[in-house]
Amino acid sequence: MSETSKLNEKKLQRCGRFVAVCSLFLLGGAFAQPTQDVPYKVEVVAKDLRVVWSIVFTSPKRMLFTERPGRVRVMENGQLQEAPLLTLEDIDATGKLGAMGMVLHPRYSRNHWLYLAYSYKTDAGPKVRVVRFKDNQKELTDRTVIIENIPAFTNHAGCRLRFGPDGKLYITTGDANQPDLAQRLDSLAGKVLRLDENGKVPKDNPFVNQPNARPEIWSYGHRNSQGLDFQPGTKTLFESEHGPTGGDEINIIEKGKNYGWPTVHHEQSNPAMVSPLTFYGLPSPAPGSSIFYRGNAFPQFKNNLLVGCLRGECILRFRLDGSKIVSQERLLEKQYGRIREVAEAPDGSIYFTTSQFDPPEGSGRPEYDQILRLVPNRSTRP
Repeated sequence: MSETSKLNEKKLQRCGRFVAVCSLFLLGGAFAQPTQDVPYKVEVVAKDLRVVWSIVFTSPKRMLFTERPGRVRVMENGQLQEAPLLTLEDIDATGKLGAMGMVLHPRYSRNHWLYLAYSYKTDAGPKVRVVRFKDNQKELTDRTVIIENIPAFTNHAGCRLRFGPDGKLYITTGDANQPDLAQRLDSLAGKVLRLDENGKVPKDNPFVNQPNARPEIWSYGHRNSQGLDFQPGTKTLFESEHGPTGGDEINIIEKGKNYGWPTVHHEQSNPAMVSPLTFYGLPSPAPGSSIFYRGNAFPQFKNNLLVGCLRGECILRFRLDGSKIVSQERLLEKQYGRIREVAEAPDGSIYFTTSQFDPPEGSGRPEYDQILRLVPNRSTRP
């Protein structure tokens, strides 16, 4: 088959996926809100917050979360602590910048390490850094910079953090509103990065020995990745990404691969670049955090991919067969506004956060965001 034929075949495949997605939106279909008894109920955990970007649980009774202006807050035994665990003094919280992704080290119970991404000002414009702290329960200490000087912009900065089954730290970065940077291997913008727990570059990263390439890069050609998680029982890394006025994507991230932005997007394709698992036209869902549900409180959600959606104002639920999407469903659609973070608690309940104060899209006011959770609805019929 000629290269032209291969290219046309890929275009038809992607166009077919796009038409299928649009049909589901128009017909309701797999996206429809369940009409039977809902197996969950929603509870308010905390309110009057400001853009809660990330949630982690250090124990069944203690939860930490970030607020965009630069605060790490504590909720313990069901009570929100008034004093922040940390207030970042050097933060740049302009636009959609600020405190972003947060993750616990896989051996947190022994080393108490917490990793936090945030933006800061420089003479060359905003940048993002990832910092490691030690959580002593009363404050965050032993500040260690893992990586910094990542290009950023007011609305294209990433930055989700996730540890993989290999023990490495994966970091998403935005294209800093300079699309060409996503294709440049000498830039950290528009990438998924991979580092060890101390910020060193693993020897098996794909561009370690390539001249004029940043060795931290794991994959490239991303616009603004917001979600990242590994499929349970596998080494498969799923990513959710904002596209340009539509073109939002769910991708499977592979070592050294090019995901196309800005060369290809929407239904476009290129044989040298990886096509998304699925993508969306308009209306854009604007996917945020992505997690695989591993708990037991909702057996029907087991190993499903859950994605918070900002413009879509819902949680997208993906049922999978291996790495193939079998069906999709919209949970809580248009009930709570913009949904950014989705996190699983130790008891299997599903926490999610609103993101109303997102200029210019947000419709809320300062200090008006919530943390909510899904818990089993015991009144539903078995």
